[in-house]
Amino acid sequence: MRRRSLLLAVPAGLLTLAGCGDDKSDKAKTDESPSASGEPSVKIVDGPLPAVTAGTKFGQKPTVAKGSGKPSSDLAVKTLIPGDGQTVAKGDYLQFDYLGQIWDTAKVFDNSYDRKAPLTSAIGVGQLIPGWDRALPGKKVGSRVELAIPPALGYGTQGNPQGGIKGTDTLVFVVDIRGTFNGKSSSKGREVAQDNIDLPKVGTNTDGAAPSIDVPKKPAPKELVARYVLEGDGQVVKPTDKLLLQYKGVLWEGGKEFDSTYKRGQLAEFPLQNLIKGWQQGLAGKKVGSRVMLVVPPELGYGAQASEDIPANSTLVFSLDILAVM
Repeated sequence: MRRRSLLLAVPAGLLTLAGCGDDKSDKAKTDESPSASGEPSVKIVDGPLPAVTAGTKFGQKPTVAKGSGKPSSDLAVKTLIPGDGQTVAKGDYLQFDYLGQIWDTAKVFDNSYDRKAPLTSAIGVGQLIPGWDRALPGKKVGSRVELAIPPALGYGTQGNPQGGIKGTDTLVFVVDIRGTFNGKSSSKGREVAQDNIDLPKVGTNTDGAAPSIDVPKKPAPKELVARYVLEGDGQVVKPTDKLLLQYKGVLWEGGKEFDSTYKRGQLAEFPLQNLIKGWQQGLAGKKVGSRVMLVVPPELGYGAQASEDIPANSTLVFSLDILAVM
């Protein structure tokens, strides 16, 4: 079945470590022999690592001492605070706070704590610098991890001039792992009553399975409907946000499913302003961590355009889990 794209325009470019310029993962390779998986072999050691001297609790902005002596040429990783949440897997979307500084000078070149919002990015697939991709899979949500990343696993010999990083700099990071998401993730918000018999009813399961969508045998609303099924407690979605979503869409007429991330086993990441108008208007102002039911009239969806799975002038019904802002 050919799937209709929800995008008005396809976004381009990969994520990089925030504030540090262009993605260098294709250039910053190690010089060691490839492993059996085809990836370069990387030795991970537990030190030396500079001390965290203040902000030592999970979620607090850390202060990290200057590196002492010559840093290791290997990837140094230490769990400062062990978490007890879900284990991060390669290919997951990792949600995290972090601070990054240069070993030799302790100059902080970036941190998320001052922005008051964690970041979310796929881990282990080349969207972040290689040191992160190698060090963080296998860690648990709730952990604070410190990393010392040699140039070959950071930005390579070219460094990152925008971040003030030279090609010889070892980078030190403290990372607080706040969450991890994959194709089996669900929103976990507070259940909201669905007592309007003229509107679809959406399942409230939080086990990662696709929720049911029961469409009433009644005329479709003429206006956009956007209501909480599960109300989260995260930040409010802005029209300019890029969202990480789990969703399912059905036709009002007959209730036939036409699209689902659950079936693909893969989450969707979209800039909200690039999506159909019903999503733009219906999700802006909603809270991260929520499940939202949308009823999208034709003029805010695909209008008179028809496809194999969506007839012309169709009213669409969606269940959307807003997992994170990217």
